[in-house]
Amino acid sequence: MKILRVIPSMHPKQGGPCQGIRNSIPELEKLGIHNEVVCLDDTVSDYGIEDSFKIHAIGQSNTPWKYQKNLIPWLLNNFQRFDIVMIHGLWTYHSHATIQAIEKYRKTTTISPKVYVMPHGMLDPYFQKAKERKLKALRNEVYWKLFENKVINKADGVLFTCEEELLLARTTFPNYKPQREINVGYGIQAPPAYTDSMKAVLKDKVPLWNEKPFLIFLSRIHSKKGVDLLIKAYLKLEEELENLPQLIIAGPGLEEAYGKELLKLASSSSNILFPGMLSGDSKWGAFYESEAFVLPSHQENFGIAVVEALACSKPVLISDKVNIWREITSEAGGLVENDTEADTYKLLKTWLKLSSSEKIKMSENAQKVYATKFTIAQGAKSLIAGLNSN
Repeated sequence: MKILRVIPSMHPKQGGPCQGIRNSIPELEKLGIHNEVVCLDDTVSDYGIEDSFKIHAIGQSNTPWKYQKNLIPWLLNNFQRFDIVMIHGLWTYHSHATIQAIEKYRKTTTISPKVYVMPHGMLDPYFQKAKERKLKALRNEVYWKLFENKVINKADGVLFTCEEELLLARTTFPNYKPQREINVGYGIQAPPAYTDSMKAVLKDKVPLWNEKPFLIFLSRIHSKKGVDLLIKAYLKLEEELENLPQLIIAGPGLEEAYGKELLKLASSSSNILFPGMLSGDSKWGAFYESEAFVLPSHQENFGIAVVEALACSKPVLISDKVNIWREITSEAGGLVENDTEADTYKLLKTWLKLSSSEKIKMSENAQKVYATKFTIAQGAKSLIAGLNSN
């Protein structure tokens, strides 16, 4: 099988979908699946990474829609080399162009690749309802009527990373009629093994850490993530309980308005620490040295950091707006509540009231969730099975 991925950019700074492609392709190659990528990056792009697969960067677009006149001709000239075409993401020219190109191609040939769309959470209703996204939501409504409903409905199928994402996508826009909906799962690479140097690097990054297990939030600091709910819940528990584990809130965004609000909100507690973004050994040290990972997000499609925590045998305390909550609760690998202040308080208090043996059991379950549902090998096999199902 030969797969072509179509995506706006493969720059690592774009995160999410392009990182998912980089994670999955080496595993797919082991199974005999050849992959190439076409993207709208500059033709001389330097990603700072030595990729093992071919990336066709056909030229950068400077428009918000990322229009690139070379994409359709390139696709028409290359479709015959592939069995599957996967469109990664929505709302920019690449998705519209791919559907236009395959329709034109199929008028001249009886054999053509199948085309699938992988929205990566971009059909979640949250993005149309969030107060701070009114203009973007309006733009999406226009794009949906003009382009994206045709992308979704004319593709051979839509690929989802989990069951919740699939179900939510049905509720967002009118005239949503995909030919097939396929839950192909997702996976991440196994974390590096724990080393003593990870603890040392973490201590260097978080000098006020008391070297005891703590609660860790490790993600972008943004209002969507519900960090204010977490801080308010923790402050309330500080008044009620003694010897709370420290709370470390790690991630970029402290310099933004929301980040500054959080710093002010947490200023009354010396146990809430903000080290900024952690990466490499300091990130893995934060996972391994913590007692639980917390993410009371208002929307999270897959949540790579959630799965990284599971892979490090750490229970995850999450909201039911993290779309993989069903997979986690099925194996009791964490606790799940709604994304409100009261429920976030309940989430933390429930964890803190568990016995040591209950926490150990949940830690074992967390690793089991990762091992059975979210390894990169599992993700690759699930993708192939989904693409082969007819």
